[in-house]
Amino acid sequence: MKTPRQPRSGGGRPMRADAERTVTAILEAAERTLGRDPAATMEQIAEAAGVARTTVHRRFATREALIQALAEWAAQRFADAVDAAHPDTAPPLVALYQTTANVLDVKVGWGFAMSQASSADPEVAKVYADVRETCERMFRRAREAGVFRDDVDISWTRRVYYALIHEAAANRDGDDTGTLATLVVDTLLRGAGTPRPDRL
Repeated sequence: MKTPRQPRSGGGRPMRADAERTVTAILEAAERTLGRDPAATMEQIAEAAGVARTTVHRRFATREALIQALAEWAAQRFADAVDAAHPDTAPPLVALYQTTANVLDVKVGWGFAMSQASSADPEVAKVYADVRETCERMFRRAREAGVFRDDVDISWTRRVYYALIHEAAANRDGDDTGTLATLVVDTLLRGAGTPRPDRL
């Protein structure tokens, strides 16, 4: 499994452990604060993080830089969540369920940041491209194992899967991510139709 990339400050340089903890606290506070109020100020984020406003400004020169760093970090957490499910080695159905649950954890827990992650950002685009390739490999393994039909279109199925995850995260109605993951996988594998609609 790949080592998760640590958050970086606006300058993009690696940081000491204490600086990493400070930046992590700021990013986590930014997610909580901006998730409640997208117009929240740097001062409000600093207060939520338990640090001085000058500390936030020292790490992130502008509010826009903070949001960009937050989006990039959330995108990497998304990739790490997929990787942690062992999509290339776990039994295909186990990998599908665990990937779904892990991704939902990120999408629910980092909803604001994920909404800001733009594929126009080269770093985010690379993360998304890598995840797409991983997902399609997992789906091909699932097809070879008989989890999916032999004639299933992998690219189309992946896009449907993404849409199901998005809807589950956006309309969770208090369900935990395990319940949502089961719903997503069940819908993906069985659909909404009867086994033989042609006989009705």
